[in-house]
Amino acid sequence: MRPGISTHVFFSQRLHPGLLDSLHKAGAQSIELFAGRHHFDYTDRAQVREIASWFHSTGVFASLHQPLYLSDRSDAQWSRHVSPNLNLIAPEKSHRIAAMDEVKRALESAEQIPITACTLHLGYKDDAWNLRALENSLTAIEHLKAFAHPLGVRILLENLQNEITTPEHLLEIVKVGHFDRVGFCLDLGHAHISAPEGQKGIDEAFEVLGPRVAQLHMHDNGGQKDEHQWPGSGSIDWQNVARRMAALPAGTPAILEISHELEESTESVVAKATLAFDLFRRNSERLQASAGSTQL
Repeated sequence: MRPGISTHVFFSQRLHPGLLDSLHKAGAQSIELFAGRHHFDYTDRAQVREIASWFHSTGVFASLHQPLYLSDRSDAQWSRHVSPNLNLIAPEKSHRIAAMDEVKRALESAEQIPITACTLHLGYKDDAWNLRALENSLTAIEHLKAFAHPLGVRILLENLQNEITTPEHLLEIVKVGHFDRVGFCLDLGHAHISAPEGQKGIDEAFEVLGPRVAQLHMHDNGGQKDEHQWPGSGSIDWQNVARRMAALPAGTPAILEISHELEESTESVVAKATLAFDLFRRNSERLQASAGSTQL
């Protein structure tokens, strides 16, 4: 596991090297840039150069989360009370084109920032699975994959709270599209909500997506709603997660994707992230010790 964190934890603030320094200080070896023009403005050349310089100087791995908001102004596309309005598989063709164009603008930041992967959302919460959703997903992935490949960026699909992105349907999408290089970003919080009893949702997601999981989103909840809490605050069994993660390649990024709090200080984020990384490490060490004693 490569410990990482998403800048989503600072999503209400404009991203700058000082915030990245704090995440690195907490132990993050990989950082996911959460695209949003008020936060990480991928259309602002000066900010992109500044962020690129930080990654090149530190050697921290970089990935990208697609933008969720469409706007012509960097200060108007987001607030805590506005729902995402970017939909790559919207029924209206004009909306799909606008969404893909916005994601491409974000991907262009990889010309300077050493981004290796970009996580995509297919649809909104509670969207239904049908032939149109499948066809629109195939079109969006094909276009964005072709755009991202020359930039050295791999496309990852995330399991969401809708029928389109269940593990089984994600696997069907990549198989029908023959998307051999497209991987998955397994969101453990979303998987847990789908079937929290006995950790069934997480176990089944690992079993279905496992061989193509290229990144993990790590956050906790009580099994009812998408809270994006710090690990240990909800009902996810993180020892079970460690056991499942042991089957993934050692360098798989495990990205903390935590809800942002307007009043939370940088120091508080660093302290909580440090504790979360310690929790992951302890669980991994327990697993290794248990395996060693079993062999003896």
